[in-house]
Amino acid sequence: MSNLDARVAELSAEYLPLAAEILKECIRIPADYVDRPIDDGGDPECGLSNHEGPRLEYLRAKIVEIGAVRSEADVDFDAYGNLVWSVEDPSDGIPRAEKRVVYFDGHSDTVRALRDTWAEKLGGIDAYDGMVDPSRVDREYLRSELGHVPPDDEWDQLIFGRGSADQLGGVVAEVLATKIALELADEGALRGVIVRAYASACEEDNDGGGPMYLMREVLPGAGPELVPDVVILTEGTGDAHKGALGIYRGQRGRMQIEVTVTGRSCHGSMPWEGLNPLEHGGAIISEAARRYREGDGFLDDPFLGAGSRTASWSTVATPSDCAVPDRFTFRFDRRLTVGETPDQALADIEALDTVALAREEGLTVDIVAPTYDQATWKGYRLGNPQIYLGWATPEEHASISVAESVYNNVVSPNVTQAPDGGLRTEARVDRWIFSTDGVGFPVRSDDTSIAVPASKAWVDTGSYHHPAMFGIGPGIEHNTHKIGECVDQRELRLAIAFLSRYPSAYAENG
Repeated sequence: MSNLDARVAELSAEYLPLAAEILKECIRIPADYVDRPIDDGGDPECGLSNHEGPRLEYLRAKIVEIGAVRSEADVDFDAYGNLVWSVEDPSDGIPRAEKRVVYFDGHSDTVRALRDTWAEKLGGIDAYDGMVDPSRVDREYLRSELGHVPPDDEWDQLIFGRGSADQLGGVVAEVLATKIALELADEGALRGVIVRAYASACEEDNDGGGPMYLMREVLPGAGPELVPDVVILTEGTGDAHKGALGIYRGQRGRMQIEVTVTGRSCHGSMPWEGLNPLEHGGAIISEAARRYREGDGFLDDPFLGAGSRTASWSTVATPSDCAVPDRFTFRFDRRLTVGETPDQALADIEALDTVALAREEGLTVDIVAPTYDQATWKGYRLGNPQIYLGWATPEEHASISVAESVYNNVVSPNVTQAPDGGLRTEARVDRWIFSTDGVGFPVRSDDTSIAVPASKAWVDTGSYHHPAMFGIGPGIEHNTHKIGECVDQRELRLAIAFLSRYPSAYAENG
């Protein structure tokens, strides 16, 4: 362990109480808005996609207050609504155009809290206020709900609440990492590197929307001091069985497939007068589920895993509950592995026997990849198809070998927790099951609008290229989106240490 490694580890421990305080407040903020009348400044959607404003405003002020940037001018919002801040060492003697550029990326939105359900199922844990009464907690229910929970005598290490693991802990780790890197700049923590950190908007609803905005609007025509060499995604990289804080170098792609079945409405007492889209749509869903169970039309990749499909959302247009509906719309969440394409995934639904039957009987069936057209909290409409490309950074890429080295130098010596959901002494290189902002970075290889010097060593897949990407972040993937979501502060501390040390390590060895 070098002196810089030791200092990073030391400061990550010293600032852990500050990190925990900021994280708890980020989780709590929506409580000030969700029950307040709208005409009094309330917002029942506060904290969700496109409603991140209060949380991001708090983070911006906190970044300045704690010295996570050199000056207030180094942190602001872009037009999309991402919170962006940057740090570097202007006195390191290295021209900006020659510096390595490392992005930190974490999303600031969460899924819906379901606060009443937390109170009903857990007792003493609130979705926003966290642990409020340990004596009232239904611990057996919590253990049955979550993928991994440490022993009871370690619960003082846990921070509970919606977004703790997905992924406000990762965003807070970015904030403390830039603070530590600045404080250790004289010891080389920012030598030869520019760090650009993002708390992105609207990831839960529109994966990678924040990075897509960058690739469309910010990086075309930009100089090398803005174009990333490496992107570190701070989504949780813990596995309930394999251990916490993995180094994840890839993920499957994802798309939404929207099916609209339009029939003919009539009175429910005379169904023969109508064409029932709900019944035909239900048959389509049933056949699609059967074909998925049988593996019909799905590939499997040894690293990223198999493709998958599940019905995920629906709405019905009907005059009443005693009528044949007019229209039934539903969506499939389709995860795409290596070799699977969006066009083929749409064609697979088109080819279902139940789709053909519905059309033969006079119903209309439309199958599309929908467009995301909602405005961000800043009013920006990206208008992208809901197709999100998978990606993988080769294990032999320098970004991954440096990540393993940093883990071994600043994480491993400070691990005291056992595996099986806990921290590990050795680096674990793996991949996500779910999706991340990483899907927003790939661009077509023939798109020359972004100047990418060969020295940046982007990953080229043939059709697309993207900066080297990997993830490391606090939180167990199997605990996200669940009642009782929590994160272990020991993971938070060591994620901060890793992020503080990686940029200069990559500048030295990448």
